[in-house]
Amino acid sequence: MPGGGNGLQSPGLHAMGFVLQPGLPTVNSPRGCGAANLAMLEAFRGIPENALTQRQREVISRLKGKRISVLGLGVSNLAVIPFLVAAGAKVIACDRKPSEALQQELNSLRGLPVEFRLGQHYLDDLDSSDAMVVTPGMPKDLPELVHARDHGVSETSEIKLFFELCESFVIGITGSDGKTTTTTITGLTMKAAGRDVFVGGNIGTPLLNRVFDMRPDSVAVLELSSFQLQPLQVSPQVGAVLNVYPNHLDHHRSMEEYIEAKANIFLHQGPGDAAVFNADNPISREMALRCPSEAVFFSRLGDVDNGAFLRDDEIWVRLRGKEQAACSRGDIRIPGEHNVENVLAAAAITGLAGVPFAAFREAITGFTGVEHRLELVGERGGVRFYNDSIATSPSRAIAGIKSFREPIVLIAGGYDKNLPFDDFASAAAERTRAVVLIGDTAPKIEAAIRAAGEHLGRMPVLIRASHLREAVEDAFEIAEEGDVVLLSPACASFDMFPDYKARGRQFKEIVRKLVEGGAGVVSDHN
Repeated sequence: MPGGGNGLQSPGLHAMGFVLQPGLPTVNSPRGCGAANLAMLEAFRGIPENALTQRQREVISRLKGKRISVLGLGVSNLAVIPFLVAAGAKVIACDRKPSEALQQELNSLRGLPVEFRLGQHYLDDLDSSDAMVVTPGMPKDLPELVHARDHGVSETSEIKLFFELCESFVIGITGSDGKTTTTTITGLTMKAAGRDVFVGGNIGTPLLNRVFDMRPDSVAVLELSSFQLQPLQVSPQVGAVLNVYPNHLDHHRSMEEYIEAKANIFLHQGPGDAAVFNADNPISREMALRCPSEAVFFSRLGDVDNGAFLRDDEIWVRLRGKEQAACSRGDIRIPGEHNVENVLAAAAITGLAGVPFAAFREAITGFTGVEHRLELVGERGGVRFYNDSIATSPSRAIAGIKSFREPIVLIAGGYDKNLPFDDFASAAAERTRAVVLIGDTAPKIEAAIRAAGEHLGRMPVLIRASHLREAVEDAFEIAEEGDVVLLSPACASFDMFPDYKARGRQFKEIVRKLVEGGAGVVSDHN
């Protein structure tokens, strides 16, 4: 369990980094290694042993000399590799993509003493390793991984290493929807209160390369996905389950496995810890029955005995017998009832951390949202365009649709995560003027909306588009003054884009050019 302190003496950035192995390139030479890792290697060089806690020394000692395969060259594992090299491990970097598809990643590792195994056979000979670092989202039942485990290969991850090394107070936030917004609000509140705060996990920079910057009185605020949580056997001091809806069923073998992964955010807590649950979400509420620590709730629909709730347009926090107004609903500048729930969750979390509500109110009134989350990006002819590309699941898209009273022309569709579209189709049939469909799921969503529309006696106009630019043009053509054109796809982006961010950026660029072609202004929030 992170926390306590154990004598860490605030080493700071340039005192980080333990001694690198002989023969490594100097970090002052851009030719020596990739620029993205220069600062990281500098951070990992030369840390005095007495600046580490006993537990940190033990973790590093276990890694020295070990042969460790790093599976997948994504963001989190690219942070792990320099750390492992600095700790004295022999690193094998593995990825199923061929080298020509990994030029940016390979460039960032240039000059490091790393063995590469790329392409079709990247998982061969895993049983020759002492340990493997598995990228989040990699199916845990791949035959090669099962074989390696059966032959004694231990398994870790960037987030697991962080928990093993972190001596600071940790807040972890998970949920199917709302993680990034709630994590951001929590971090901003901590900052407004003058706390030494580090925000990361599933957003921003992996915190493994900042862990030695953290002091015992620092606070780490982590957004944690089901993939990151699934292998963990440790929980943060404060954990939060914002909600649970069907998601990622293309990776998780069942809804039950998905729920169990989320539950790791509180299952390993102990006395003195606390977990926050959404009382209005049936699965989250049921999960609280298994909480081994203090269970705290938030609710938009009614009072709770211990937690945060909405009363007369005021957000109240009642914790351990004390009750106080945290902020008013009018202080919230981001649209949607789901964002009221995110604010309630953040109020409960920061209340548990002992943060003054004046700091919470300061953070809320200054927060205008996160990119790709109901982001107003432009207006033309009285039609406003919103980027909600983060809506990679039906539940998230439903929340986006319900955020507007204006008539909506919806753009939806994308990669199929094997999720049901029934509830989303009902919301679309009931609340939209038209739906423009793109991507692999277009036929499935259209069929669901037609069935829902026939049941409700209300059918929106349904249009198919071959790509996003055509979808935006079609949506603008059918929209009327006062309407909202909303990109809230209800699907992942992998059939057409690398990720939801790339999809959102292209949407914004298309809207920008459309707006520049007529009256209106673009308002990008980067």
